[in-house]
Amino acid sequence: MHLYANSRNSGVISYNIGTDYIVVRFNTGGTYTYSYRKAGIDHVERMKDLAQKGKGLNTYISRFVKDLYD
Repeated sequence: MHLYANSRNSGVISYNIGTDYIVVRFNTGGTYTYSYRKAGIDHVERMKDLAQKGKGLNTYISRFVKDLYD
C-alpha cells in the first residue's frame, strides 16, 4: 500500500492501484476494493488519479462511489 499524501487531513490513509481496480484503506480501519466491474472504469480511473495526486479521493468516494466497492 502507498501512503496517501493528504492522509492527515483525509479519511484515506493508503491505497494500492491495480490494472482494473484500486484498494483504499480508511482511517476507520476499513479497506475497500473499487473495481471496473462494480464502480466502473471512469470512476476507478478518476480515483487512481486522485490517489496519486494526494488530494480529493475521500470526497470523490463519498460523493460518487461510496457503496460501489466489491
